[in-house]
Amino acid sequence: MHKITQAFIATAAVAVATPALAEDPMMVSVKRLSLETAQTVAQAAVAACREKGIQIGVTVVDRDGVIQAQLRDTIAAPITVPISYKKAYTAANFNAATSALEPRADTAVGRQDFLVMSAGGVTIEVGGALLGAVGVSGAPAGETDEECAQAGVDAVQDDLEMAM
Repeated sequence: MHKITQAFIATAAVAVATPALAEDPMMVSVKRLSLETAQTVAQAAVAACREKGIQIGVTVVDRDGVIQAQLRDTIAAPITVPISYKKAYTAANFNAATSALEPRADTAVGRQDFLVMSAGGVTIEVGGALLGAVGVSGAPAGETDEECAQAGVDAVQDDLEMAM
């Protein structure tokens, strides 16, 4: 009986110490937006708001919330740049449009200085994979910011889907 217990313990130790190679890869591949694509998103968002007579700041971030492209239209207020970044950062980190996060704005998480949970940030996704996010600031209403951000994404969405 003692030898069976020892054999069981030894087998269990080997099983625990052996990595599950098929289940846990040691590296993962991550899709990223090219610089040119991020710039196209930003420029399309600016163009969409210009059509409405609105000057904005826009930021495109990668899936980690790191800035890839950032623009401030000619007479947009300087404050639009950091707000657009925070909207993009928030959308990327929560993998959700910031308008969907508005109910959480007055919570402990929502009151963090680096987050903005009001309309104007949308994700950039393809094939169920988060590639990044775009944030817009400067319109009189967050819904308009979000429309311009979505226009930026729409400008590249078909090409992104074809690239998958």
